[in-house]
Amino acid sequence: MIQGKNRGLWWYFVSMVFVIILSFVLILGVIAFLYYRLGNHTREHGNPFPPVLTMMLFSLVVGTTITVLVGKKILAPIADFSRAAKEIAGGNFDIYLNESHRVNEISEVAHHFNLMVQELRSIETLRNDFVVNVSHEFKTPIAAIEGYAMLLQEENLSREEHDEYTGMIIESSRQLSNLSGNILKISKLENQEMLTELAEYKLDEQLRQALLLLESLWSAKQLNLNIELAEQRYYGNEELMMQVWLNVLGNAIKFTPEGGTISVALHADGTWISVVIADNGIGMTPKVRKHIFEKFYQGDPARAAGGNGLGLPLAARIISLSKGTIEVRSEPGQGSAFTVKLPGSGGLTH
Repeated sequence: MIQGKNRGLWWYFVSMVFVIILSFVLILGVIAFLYYRLGNHTREHGNPFPPVLTMMLFSLVVGTTITVLVGKKILAPIADFSRAAKEIAGGNFDIYLNESHRVNEISEVAHHFNLMVQELRSIETLRNDFVVNVSHEFKTPIAAIEGYAMLLQEENLSREEHDEYTGMIIESSRQLSNLSGNILKISKLENQEMLTELAEYKLDEQLRQALLLLESLWSAKQLNLNIELAEQRYYGNEELMMQVWLNVLGNAIKFTPEGGTISVALHADGTWISVVIADNGIGMTPKVRKHIFEKFYQGDPARAAGGNGLGLPLAARIISLSKGTIEVRSEPGQGSAFTVKLPGSGGLTH
């Protein structure tokens, strides 16, 4: 049974049809009355009013009954839409409308309504995951800063303890800065449809600069570098592309054991520019490989390797805006290889 405002639409439909039928009956009555008054009947036909009145009443009852039944059947999907929309407004996204209806337009509306609910459900899930992950990522360094700051208030601290505590506070502050910076960057890029500040520059030189910026990391682990960079000019956003190489190379360094090897190769075929960054580190399982480009996802639940799970998603978004692709090949214990493909001279217009 339809209740409240939903019922009003049904009764409006019924009332309109009832008025139409009643008008028809009245017009029929007037015609019959005029017919009688003008004497266009004979006694042989008897009194015409009883059959006319019977016909009028019968038409009124039958027409109203059909209107009630048909109207309820036709307007039922609209009532379902109203109830479903009310549930969604209340935060319930586990709603599904029946898409099997005789009226094609109603079936299409139900289909698109279900697609909308599915998209809203996905957005809500992402939002909840985002809030949970951001809260977790901020909580750890903040707790470290608070804890070491309290330790610094103790008397009779040795110089070594003082330096250790202040060093941990500085490191935790740096983690907070990197996290907030990455969140702002990826939020901005997700709302962009195209890159700006494009310029032509040497891509091979940029890769060398990225390796130099990370020298303290790979030299500390005594990693071997195999570099094969062909000269290549590229038209794109230089600052954002540097962020891609720093994130991918940093990831390779992080998960490669001491004495391991990292390879960086650059070549082009005229249509595409390919950059392959490979390592012989710990590799990834198929499950980890499937989710590495998702925000805040980390293959190590304990987060022992550090990071905040935003580096690779940020790199993937920049590559996507650059009309390129990024892929990964990896097996546990056999290392990983990231392949970045960017459009060549004809890919991005000046």
